Amino acid sequence: MKIIAVIPARYAATRFPGKLMQRLGNKSVIRHVYDNTVATGLFNDVFVVTDSDVIYNEISDSGGKAIMSKRSHESGSDRIAEAIEDMIVDVVVNVQGDEPFIKKEPLEKLVRLFKDPVVQVASLMRKISKEEAGNPNNVKVVIDKNDYALYFSRSIIPFQRDNDIPAEYFLHVGVYAYKKEALMNFTRCPVSALEKTEKLEQLRYLENGVRIKMSETDYVNISIDTPGDLETAKNYFS
Repeated sequence: MKIIAVIPARYAATRFPGKLMQRLGNKSVIRHVYDNTVATGLFNDVFVVTDSDVIYNEISDSGGKAIMSKRSHESGSDRIAEAIEDMIVDVVVNVQGDEPFIKKEPLEKLVRLFKDPVVQVASLMRKISKEEAGNPNNVKVVIDKNDYALYFSRSIIPFQRDNDIPAEYFLHVGVYAYKKEALMNFTRCPVSALEKTEKLEQLRYLENGVRIKMSETDYVNISIDTPGDLETAKNYFS
């Protein structure tokens, strides 16, 4: 089974343009992501796919592999789908370009799920407190008894109607893996109703009958979405 990792990388991020080229120590954020993904040893190949000459050159000039997007895209999934359309691959892992401290453990858990041929799409979740679950910026997931996602929401799920009955809350850690065919089919489907409502693209899979296998992890991701996040990352790196 050929498994690759693809890192979608936009330069013009809405909240923090150019964030992937900010420095952490002697490397850019995107270089840290690329190098850490390669260092896991899990993948037959690792690529950065980008719309930016600056990011493309940053990876290529350091000996890495980068692909330029031919079209503009609304999501990282669409950008990856264009890049891999003509590749012979079985499983694609989508590594977020703004998480410079990505580790082997969560990625290995994702890859391992595809030993079951039934799995088409997989992702990660982490247990959080009720207080964290109340934040709409934290996307929650509820699962069935076989660890398949029932629903993702910005609202608190499940709703704890009876305080005497304990409830568990899981944060959706947005690292995805997909069979190539599942990803290509996803991009051919129109944006779904629930996806529009919640602004969560993973709901398009569920609305089209594609199950998402979830794996629990302890991995606490540090995403760089704002200048404040960059300072947090710098402190962590130090």
